[in-house]
Amino acid sequence: MTGAAAVDVPAAAAANGGACCHAAKGPGYATPLEAMEKGPREKLIYVTCVYNGTGINKPDYLATVDLDPSSPTYSQVIHRLPVTHIGDELHHSGWNSCSSCHGDPSAKRRFLILPSLLSGRVYVVDTATDPRAPSLHKVVQTEDIAEKTGLGFPHTSHCLASGDIMISCLGDKEGNAAGNGFLLLDSEFNVKGRWEKPGHSPLFGYDFWYQPRHKTMISSSWGAPAAFRTGFNLQHVQDGLYGRHLHVYDWPGGELKQTLDLGDTGLLPLEVRFLHDPSKDTGYVGCALTSNMVRFFKTADGSWSHEVAIDVKPLKVRNWILPEMPGLITDFVISLDDRYLYLVNWLHGDIRQYNIEDPAKPVLAGQVWVGGLLQKGSDVVYVTDDGHEEQYNVPQVKGHRLRGGPQMIQLSLDGKRIYVTNSLFSRWDEQFFGDDLVKKGSHMLQIDVDTEKGGLAINPNFFVDFSKEPDGPALAHEMRYPGGDCTSDIWI
Repeated sequence: MTGAAAVDVPAAAAANGGACCHAAKGPGYATPLEAMEKGPREKLIYVTCVYNGTGINKPDYLATVDLDPSSPTYSQVIHRLPVTHIGDELHHSGWNSCSSCHGDPSAKRRFLILPSLLSGRVYVVDTATDPRAPSLHKVVQTEDIAEKTGLGFPHTSHCLASGDIMISCLGDKEGNAAGNGFLLLDSEFNVKGRWEKPGHSPLFGYDFWYQPRHKTMISSSWGAPAAFRTGFNLQHVQDGLYGRHLHVYDWPGGELKQTLDLGDTGLLPLEVRFLHDPSKDTGYVGCALTSNMVRFFKTADGSWSHEVAIDVKPLKVRNWILPEMPGLITDFVISLDDRYLYLVNWLHGDIRQYNIEDPAKPVLAGQVWVGGLLQKGSDVVYVTDDGHEEQYNVPQVKGHRLRGGPQMIQLSLDGKRIYVTNSLFSRWDEQFFGDDLVKKGSHMLQIDVDTEKGGLAINPNFFVDFSKEPDGPALAHEMRYPGGDCTSDIWI
C-alpha cells in the first residue's frame, strides 16, 4: 500500500469536533493540568540504551530505572530487556495509547513502541504485565515496512485517537531523504501503509506533533540518513543534505499545506512541540546547528508563520574543530501548564529554564551546567570578549566527573524534576565526545526545578551510571514514564 491510509476518529470524538468525550476514562488524563495536578510522582522510567557503535557486539536494550527515593534500588537499573538483533540503534519511543485516547475506555496504555533508527525494525514492548520488567511483545521487521511503504530509518512514534500508531521515517531503505514519510501501524502493530497523501512527503523527516483542534500536524527535518549516519560533515549542510524547514500538514487528512523555510537561523530543526493546551495555535522547534528556538504560530489568515524566540549565541573557542562552537540544542520540553520551557545545549553543556507565559518573549529563569566540551579539565576553552580563556565549573555527582553533555531530557508531571541523559547518536557521540563517552558510557542525572521563582540545581543523590552495565558501558538516550509524560502525550 503506497497511498494514504485513513485515520478514523471514534464516533465520540467526531461528535465533539474531533475531540474525544472525556466522560469515560481511557489512558492518561483529560487535560494537561489534570496530569500536572493529579498525576502520581514517577517511580520508574524506561531508558533506551545503545551498544551499536560502541565496539560491544551486543543488542541494544531497554533499561528500567528506579526513581523512588524510598526504594533500596533508587537511582539504579533494575531490569534490562535486550532486543533481538545487533546494530539497531534504539533511539526514540512512544506509546500505543496515550491521553489522546482518554475518551476511549477500551484503550489501554500497555505497549511501548521502540523504532530502531538504523536497522528500520520496530520493537513493541509489553510494559503492563510487569512494569518493572517489561517483555518483548512483537517485532515489526524492516523488510515488511520497506516492502509495503518504501520507508526506512523510523524515528518518532505517536499514538492516534483511532488506535493506530504513526511513526516518522527519515528516508527510504537506502537512506535517501527523498523517500521519507510517515508509517502507520494498526492497533495490532501490522503495517497499514503511509499516513501522508501520495506526493505529499516532506523534504526531510524527523519529529512531529499534531494539534487536532487546529486540524494541523507539523513535522521537522534533520537530514538524509545517508549523511548523518556516517557522522556530521559541515559540507553536507552546504550540499543540501540537512534540513531547515517545517512542514505543515492538514490533520488528519495528510495533505502538505505549507512548508516554512526557517532560513540560515533555523538549521537542523529537530524536536517540535505545540503547547500542551490543545486550544493553543503555537509551539516551538529546536534548531540544533544554529542553536535557536523558533516559535511557530497561526496567523490571522489561517496560514502559519515563524520567528526566532530564543537565540543561544555560539562561543569563540580554541583547540576545537571550528573557531566558534554552537550550543547545539538537541532536545527541549514544555511543562504541562505551558509556563516553562527547558532546553539543552549538548556541546556547551548547560540546561536552561525559560518562562514562556508570553510565548513570543521567553525569559531566562534558570541555568545549570552538567557537562559539555567547555568544562574545567577539557582541552577546549572559550574566549571572552576581552580575550581571556575560560571554562565552566561542572560539579562531580556522587564522586563522578560528568561525561558528554546534556542531550535528552524528561520532566516530571508536576514540573519539579528533570531527568537527563547524555547520548545523542552513537556516531555523533564518538565524533564530538570520543572515547570519554562512547567507551566509558552514559550517565543519567536528576535536576531539581524551582517552579515558583525559577532555578535549576543538580540532585547530588541521584546518579545512574551506565558505565557499569553487565555487558559493558552503554549509551543512554530517551526516557519514558510508564504512565505517560510531557513529550509522549497529546491532548485533543
